[in-house]
Amino acid sequence: MERKFGTCFFEEYAALSLSRLVGHEFDGLVVHDRPDLQSAESGRLGIEVTRAMPESKAAAESLLREMSGALPREDGEDDLARILRSGYAYGLQEGRYIGRLEMDYWSRALPLRRILKSKVEKAANGFYGRYERMGLYVFCKDPLTEVRVANICRYVRNLQRYNEIRYDFLYLSEISELYVCNLADGLGPNARVASFDISPDVRRTLYFDALRRREAAE
Repeated sequence: MERKFGTCFFEEYAALSLSRLVGHEFDGLVVHDRPDLQSAESGRLGIEVTRAMPESKAAAESLLREMSGALPREDGEDDLARILRSGYAYGLQEGRYIGRLEMDYWSRALPLRRILKSKVEKAANGFYGRYERMGLYVFCKDPLTEVRVANICRYVRNLQRYNEIRYDFLYLSEISELYVCNLADGLGPNARVASFDISPDVRRTLYFDALRRREAAE
């Protein structure tokens, strides 16, 4: 029987990537709701997880349906069976493959600026509650550049400039890199953004660890 993890696979992947790549302060994050990731200590850390994709990309993604869940043989028969059963393939084989459930996840994604504006407004309205530190983690299907990340960071800072409740950090994840944007005031450009390479081996580990965590939660 095919497992249906919903968006929880991506939320687990986000939590694991932060813990492994950014720091141990993210150890122990649990999948919850409003926001999606929360620290064990109530009110300390909350992170909302979402995804973004340009509208024009949606049509192109449909071309990948025939490849959904397909991976080269070198990944191993046991691994291939798990990938097909899960319906996800995020991060594997340089992002060339998309699983069946993953296809639906991306097809409903809003363009980046629209989703950022929506999430900033929800945070400001208290939709996610109040936390000592708040983060917004966005999966991006298209490659990011340093210039684009800097522009995105500036856009979010301007959106929430006068908000009482705001995000402290923005995490932008694409297949091979995670960008961490510090949204605090008074920082220079060199201190604003840090990037972390996600090697193929790390992507593979994150993928299967996220699957295991969802299987254990079922």
